[in-house]
Amino acid sequence: MTVQVYHYPNCTSCKKALSWLKSEGVDIEARDIVKETPNKEEMTTIYQASGLPLKKFFNTSGMKYRELALKDKLDEMSDDEQLDVLVSDGMLIKRPIVFDGKKVTLGFKEQDFIDNWKNS
Repeated sequence: MTVQVYHYPNCTSCKKALSWLKSEGVDIEARDIVKETPNKEEMTTIYQASGLPLKKFFNTSGMKYRELALKDKLDEMSDDEQLDVLVSDGMLIKRPIVFDGKKVTLGFKEQDFIDNWKNS
């Protein structure tokens, strides 16, 4: 099974995640999250499959997040509005996102990858 990996090429965590997945023989389709930002439908599917709060998908340490002052605005926004903002710029999205159509991991934590992607 092929897993989608939404990544940013200059991101250290993304590089570690891609390296780990390749070393485990996981069949991946890598997508540059800035050049191929997920559209709203894709992001909605990923978000719903994850079971995580939508806020977890925001790159809270990014400059764009701070520029837009999203920390103070997200609580007042509907999920639909948050999704619109999220897909407006790939740099707003926490990365990497690994998704196989059912499971989702955000960021790179080796134990999460072992639990979810080993032997995939």
